[in-house]
Amino acid sequence: MKSSNILRSVLFLTGLIGAGAGAANLPAPFAEQLNANYPAIENLYQDLHRNPELGFNEHQTAAKLAELARKLGFEVTTGVGGTGVVAIMKNGPGPTVMLRTEMDALPVQEKTGLPFASKATAKNAAGETVSLAHACGHDLHMSAWYGTAKLMADNRKAWSGTLMLIGQPSEETVHGAEAMLKDGLFKRFPKPDYALSFHDDATMPSGTIMYHAGPFRASSDVVNITVFGQGGHGAVPHEARDPIVIASRIVLALQTLVARENNPIDPLVITVGSIHGGTVANIIPDQVKLSLSVRTFKPEVRKRVLASIAREAKGEAMAAGAPKEPLVQVEPGTDSVYNDPELIGRMVKTVQGAVGPEFVKEMPAKMTSEDFSQYGLQPGVKAVLLHVGAVDGARLEAAKKAGQPLPGTHSPQWAPDFKPTVVNTIKAEIAILLDLMAPKK
Repeated sequence: MKSSNILRSVLFLTGLIGAGAGAANLPAPFAEQLNANYPAIENLYQDLHRNPELGFNEHQTAAKLAELARKLGFEVTTGVGGTGVVAIMKNGPGPTVMLRTEMDALPVQEKTGLPFASKATAKNAAGETVSLAHACGHDLHMSAWYGTAKLMADNRKAWSGTLMLIGQPSEETVHGAEAMLKDGLFKRFPKPDYALSFHDDATMPSGTIMYHAGPFRASSDVVNITVFGQGGHGAVPHEARDPIVIASRIVLALQTLVARENNPIDPLVITVGSIHGGTVANIIPDQVKLSLSVRTFKPEVRKRVLASIAREAKGEAMAAGAPKEPLVQVEPGTDSVYNDPELIGRMVKTVQGAVGPEFVKEMPAKMTSEDFSQYGLQPGVKAVLLHVGAVDGARLEAAKKAGQPLPGTHSPQWAPDFKPTVVNTIKAEIAILLDLMAPKK
């Protein structure tokens, strides 16, 4: 069953289809406090934006979040999974609900022109100096995380249970969630009944809360292939075995795995993002290296495709008479994000009441990856990742009419429309938490 059909079934069963839209508001104290807290939230955003840090090196960022949470009364532990932050507030009987934010930035030189633009640099894993920027909006996510934490801490009579706030390292490498789990995230701390996260998005107007039930974000793996040949003079190729030609044939053959071996209704992407070989025009090199990104949704498709990539690479090398078969190395990434359909159905009505039904939209699945998937794979944890539109509506509409794409996440020009985006993110987070953690009468 398609995810959209799953969701409609859930909405029908829970009585949401055909129901009148709820009023777009939060309880009065929350709405008033959110307005009062906004300047501090914006200041935090600008500070985080100016001072980005790479994955597993978010030392200053983690310290800031930890200190803010401590001041709100949370019990805070740092250094989980490297630089991860865990903040716990126990507030009577009820479920444990986890709200996660990512903390890391990207090795991108910012070109937004903002007065608080990042000028930061750092050494990457290869020892190279790179520019840094929050080009994926994690600074916005952290700001909303703090805004929500403050409202929940200041209104403890409105909810009951255990609120678990996570500051996660290294989402961009899709290994931060795994690192926290391996460090005992759900053993040293309460295991959540529900896990929630938000991500900004360039495809919808600012503040639009976007949902998708079922498989939502793709799994991701890197495959490195080293093709071996026999080097020689470019003028006498018959005396060599050209690995550049073999690598080129592999690149083309890999696309048949998508076009001719995969069911068209099972999404699959194989991208050859890097190919390196040779030094000058008149020398045939000894080897060529390829680096691939592989995206799938189904575990069985993922397993089959990774095996097929190795088969195609070795087959092309054999056909060309290579001196030895290619070296194929898989770097496992992360699994597909699965949004619990029942929980999505419940959240849709809740969020409509907080931000208005016109700001709640269903969205398609995406082939991009997110290691939030790792939390939902843990037994007993129902997880949902929602997106929030972050582009001014008029600007987005004008760009569509002109046929000119706007910068999106991971672009040096990415600058979310902050206030309406962060405000509706906080409203949605608060509404969901209050619903899941409503005190029993």
